[in-house]
Amino acid sequence: MASGKESNGLNTIAFDMDGDHQRGEEGKTCGSSCVTEEDRNKPTYCVTDVPPWYLCIFLAMQHYLTAFGAITAIPLILSEGLCLQHDSLTQSQLINTIFFTSGLVTVLQVTFGVRLPILQGGTFILVTPAMAMLSLPEWKCPAWTQNATLVNTSSPVFIEIWQTRLRTLQGSIMVASLLQILVGFSGLIGLLMRFIGPLTIAPTVSLIGLSLFDSVGQKAGSHWGISAMTTVLIILFSQYLRRVPVLVPAYSKAKKLHTSKFYIFQIMPILLGIGVSWLVCYLLTIFDVLPSDPTQYGHLARTDIKGDVVNEASWFTLPYPGQWGMPAVSLAGVFGMMAGIICSMAESVGDYYACARLSGAPPPPSHAINRGIGVEGLGSLLAGAFGTGNGTTSFSENVAALGITKVGSRMVILLSGFFMILIGMLGKVGAIFATIPTPVMGGMLLIMFGVIIAAGVSNLQSTDMNSSRNIFIFGFSIMSALVIPNWIMKNPGFLDTGVKEVDQVLQILLTTNMFVGGFLGFFLDNTIPGTKRERGLLARDKVHLEDSSCNLGIEEVYDLPFGIASCLSSQSWVRYIPFCPWKDSRSEKQSEENNMPQGRGKEHLQNGTEVFDECAL
Repeated sequence: MASGKESNGLNTIAFDMDGDHQRGEEGKTCGSSCVTEEDRNKPTYCVTDVPPWYLCIFLAMQHYLTAFGAITAIPLILSEGLCLQHDSLTQSQLINTIFFTSGLVTVLQVTFGVRLPILQGGTFILVTPAMAMLSLPEWKCPAWTQNATLVNTSSPVFIEIWQTRLRTLQGSIMVASLLQILVGFSGLIGLLMRFIGPLTIAPTVSLIGLSLFDSVGQKAGSHWGISAMTTVLIILFSQYLRRVPVLVPAYSKAKKLHTSKFYIFQIMPILLGIGVSWLVCYLLTIFDVLPSDPTQYGHLARTDIKGDVVNEASWFTLPYPGQWGMPAVSLAGVFGMMAGIICSMAESVGDYYACARLSGAPPPPSHAINRGIGVEGLGSLLAGAFGTGNGTTSFSENVAALGITKVGSRMVILLSGFFMILIGMLGKVGAIFATIPTPVMGGMLLIMFGVIIAAGVSNLQSTDMNSSRNIFIFGFSIMSALVIPNWIMKNPGFLDTGVKEVDQVLQILLTTNMFVGGFLGFFLDNTIPGTKRERGLLARDKVHLEDSSCNLGIEEVYDLPFGIASCLSSQSWVRYIPFCPWKDSRSEKQSEENNMPQGRGKEHLQNGTEVFDECAL
């Protein structure tokens, strides 16, 4: 199988090698699976295939670079609420920690979770309730922490200020993650998804970007010229130049030394945009074009204001649970995080189905979905324990990358997880990311949050948006989620029940835009009469058998590894465990019939159509 792949292993969006040979090979099947010849959108490598080692390494780096922007941005945004704006060294440690835990949870998810090629990482869904919690009067940063000249990062007083806030954030995330663990491993996610539809998910996800516009504006406004340049460069690379190849030297036994097309703008537009803008900021700094006075406009664009953070950072660091001290718990914070986690679960289920379709796998069975959500809950628990200030979720951006590269191998994502673990242990790397100039980060976030808003709205494509019912629900949910939190923030004394804990819970929930919008969308969608087709539930529930690119068996893709499934299959009690695969003798017989080697012939699908296939023996 490997030798058959060597000839067209780089037939992806990144490389275009040996085009004539590939055109002759386009009728080949992927791995040991059965595919129809007329569908050119099928993956080169299906979920269980293993590409050549060099392609695995390259694509693993590509997935890392796809997630790089979002994972890096989360701790830099949280640093404002944690009073860490002027402590770049701690910011770098947070970046290392979130990369380390993201890689660790990715390995767990691919190996024991849903077992699809889906990357795990930090989530902006939990950033909004975190910032709402940190904006409470008792957690607001002291005024002197906003002044760089007054901050002594090694002072015990300053350290206690930010660690107290981070420990409370940790504990709230850890307690809230227990809900996701319970819902996943108990199988309750199936019941929950009956009531959470696109009209709940769309306003919730869109409001993640809309609610953080003020933070983005402050960062971009520190120097509009630099932030605009960063935005223009990312747009230029990702939209206009993405199909423009760069010729690079390559070597093969057939062609010897030759040139090959490398689609660098498609792969790393964000990294290139940040890199070029960063270089411009460096040149403007060494030529003293940017002001050195902290009170003047444009000072934050300088590259020397974060001191010797790269020199101070250690080469090797190993994040560990409790590195900031014993986590504390805030009842209000727990409720805010729970609201975000519920939305994260619904979004992840949609990602599982999309990932299965793009990687040539059958639709995920219930036990795989239950394990996936449960492992994501464990991931948030680990992220809270390690002290990232955030949780974990499935990355939709990397699911989309599967459709671009046509490589759906989970081995690639597994390698990407190990790569992120390695990055998380290199302290200098996190320090470099922490020194990104503020306006450069603002320009990147302008693009990123705009895409998040659009991604939320795109959930409505399965609903009937000609329906006045749906238009009302979505519009009212969005508008209310902008108005109510804004009014309460301006009138903080309005919520006064006489019980401090209740006031804090209401304050966080009602100032979290996505909770207000998601709750109203959920309530109205489930109470106003409407058909399943109108609400967009039919499209989600439909099993797209025609989209499955490879006839892989469910057991082959989703069963537990290392012989665990075989050991458990003989136990009758396993049928009562929602996250364990189980099959009776009847299903075993059917599975054996489906897995029998066949020659070229007809196969009848459930929708009544016939396709000719060719199976590799």
